Amino acid sequence: MNIPFLGNRRKKTGAPASFADPEAVADLLAECGLLRSQAVREGVELDDTAVSLEKLDQLVPGWRDDAETLPELGHDAGLYLGTVIVRTVPGAAWAIHAGREPVVRLASGREVDVVQAGLGWAASGVPELSQLYAEVAEG
Repeated sequence: MNIPFLGNRRKKTGAPASFADPEAVADLLAECGLLRSQAVREGVELDDTAVSLEKLDQLVPGWRDDAETLPELGHDAGLYLGTVIVRTVPGAAWAIHAGREPVVRLASGREVDVVQAGLGWAASGVPELSQLYAEVAEG
């Protein structure tokens, strides 16, 4: 994931965010602007819960006809899935590897490529976000 401004991101206190600050990284990855705006238009509240993933799975996928929007929406869906996992599954955390998209590392050490899952969901509906969340939450 190419986020050139990540190193310059500032907290409310004015201090630069760093990779050593997991909460700042989690907040940045949770932004998902396009997905959040799409959800608002559809009346879905993204409140960082598994229920919101179920509601996303039920949306009519009108974005699949827009080749320009599809990848960005899928990327956002993956980051949102990761956000829900990190905020609700004990021991889950974001892992950032140089030159790669962020992944979610579970307490077991397993890494989940949530961005790839989000892209698949946006393109074809598979895997369902709520289904992947349930599999991850079970362990």
